[in-house]
Amino acid sequence: MRRNSLLLGLVFAVTRALSGVDDKGGSFAPAAEADKAKAKLLKADRIWNQGKHNAFTDLVRFKDRWYCVFREGTDHASPDGVLRIIRSADAKRWDVAATLSLKGLDLRDPKIMVTPDGRLMLLAGAWKMKEDSIQSLVWFSDDGAKWSDETKVGEPNVWLWRVLWHKRTAYGVGYNYSGKPLTRLYTSKDGVKYEPLVETLFDRGKPSESALLFLEDDTLLCLLRRDPVDVKDSNPSAQFGIAKAPYKDWRWKDLGMQAASPQMLRLPDGRIAVGARLYKGGMHFSLCWLDVKAGTLTEDVKFSTLGANEMGYPGMVWHDGRLWLSYYSSHEKPDYKASIYFAQVDIGKVR
Repeated sequence: MRRNSLLLGLVFAVTRALSGVDDKGGSFAPAAEADKAKAKLLKADRIWNQGKHNAFTDLVRFKDRWYCVFREGTDHASPDGVLRIIRSADAKRWDVAATLSLKGLDLRDPKIMVTPDGRLMLLAGAWKMKEDSIQSLVWFSDDGAKWSDETKVGEPNVWLWRVLWHKRTAYGVGYNYSGKPLTRLYTSKDGVKYEPLVETLFDRGKPSESALLFLEDDTLLCLLRRDPVDVKDSNPSAQFGIAKAPYKDWRWKDLGMQAASPQMLRLPDGRIAVGARLYKGGMHFSLCWLDVKAGTLTEDVKFSTLGANEMGYPGMVWHDGRLWLSYYSSHEKPDYKASIYFAQVDIGKVR
């Protein structure tokens, strides 16, 4: 009986924590409810398919231009992956700004961002096929065309997946590429030297890809992909984490749905848009809404990716009153080639 009471008390405490109420009775986040408006996909254009396999995108606006970065290689996992950076002034005509490659390394899953000092920063994983090992690398550029030499960052085989700058500090989640599943939260003041802030952020199941987002009150959110551990794992659900400064005490909620390649963006009206690959009803790429208080992820817009055997990995930017996304998909006939797409979304108005 005492054990049941303790269990009920624990369940109540966890539910209270994840419902948006902190220990002092305050709200964790000021985000608007997710279901107040429906978004509409205005257009989605294929902007690149010149490589044999084009995938894993990110997107940024820099000096009045769009910059989209992605991996180009022979196949989904091949030892010849390079980073292609294309740019556009009008979102219609794109040209190659730069191509980065390293002999003997597959450069994968690039992320591009603007640093506090006004430079472009590029982050990617360098995979050695023979050793099956990963090392995270960064590059910097003043113009998107000329890039610095690569610099190793983080720890070997702890893949620093994505970096988010906030108040002149970079935050990123790395996941253990080999060995025991775990994720680790890092911080950096210069984008090069990273120190662990939380040694073990989440280690249940098989966690990997992540997205971070800060709210107006500096609360930090994390969406985390979790894959099946083995064939017996019937519930490989994504995880939603929330923490207040100094970001060492995290609370997690199972989202009840499998989601890969997550990315988050807080819109001017307070809603949190999430781009992710979903699996229910067939693998596809969608725009979703995250309700912080309820700890739920609600699907809204399905992109035309059904029939593809791979897709997702979006970049997301708010610009000129619209949500803009880069992503990749292999849904187009006749060859079902993995290609890069650029989309505009009308997010609707909150009622």
